[in-house]
Amino acid sequence: MKVSLFVTCLTESFFPRTAIAVVKVLEHLGCEVDFPQAQTCCGQPMYNNGFHDQTRDLARRMIQIFEHSDYVVTPSGSCAAMVRDYYPELFHGDHAWEHDAQKFAGKTYEFIEFLVNVLKVDLASLGAKWEGKATYHYSCHLRGIGITDEAVRVMKQIGGLEYVPLAKAEQCCGFGGTFAMKYPQISGSMVRDKVACIAATGAPVVVSNDAGCTMNIAGSCRREGAGVAFKSLAEIIAESLGLMEREEHYLNPQGQKPNPAGPGAGPFVKA
Repeated sequence: MKVSLFVTCLTESFFPRTAIAVVKVLEHLGCEVDFPQAQTCCGQPMYNNGFHDQTRDLARRMIQIFEHSDYVVTPSGSCAAMVRDYYPELFHGDHAWEHDAQKFAGKTYEFIEFLVNVLKVDLASLGAKWEGKATYHYSCHLRGIGITDEAVRVMKQIGGLEYVPLAKAEQCCGFGGTFAMKYPQISGSMVRDKVACIAATGAPVVVSNDAGCTMNIAGSCRREGAGVAFKSLAEIIAESLGLMEREEHYLNPQGQKPNPAGPGAGPFVKA
């Protein structure tokens, strides 16, 4: 099965390890993965700010770049939703591009969605093992593309991984792209509520699969003194299968790491 990686801007710039993990896992599962290097932004920031003509320019470029891909897989539900929900709408009635936009949307998948719904992965049968306790942040854009509990189901396939449900799981973290900049007070209140829910789980690790959400929540955790680490599920899967060395994500660049006893035990301990 041939798969093209759509890496997304934030993943490439801030979380490249997630992209590496996606490739390693897909190849381990028998996929032939390529990376079209000409890819750029999908156009979501422009679309969210009303610049639809500029969005169409980027969308045409993306459609052409991935024209010959059998499947397009991305570690971002947000960018997958942009392609699936809005590309067909952008080119509705445009006979030159409408069909191509629909075709591109139809072959684009969020990474965990692809594992569950296309590859039908069973990590338990592969001997996946990752010791630790983790909670999971369910990003809003996943609802738009029909993803519900796929990530939790995958987490439960990994031996040694104790999943702790997060209260108000369907509540937005307050990022919302430009929403956080346009309405900082509201956004800040929302993310502080999310941090409180995370702290209440007692889990030292938060699984977050959308880079924007991860940056927003991690930043608030730093400000609130909640000592938790953030990982994408792609990284945990790769580590659980022995495809990558286990690595902790530290919130503090000065060498402080999350307290292994969990958020309730104090914010940080010295590395």
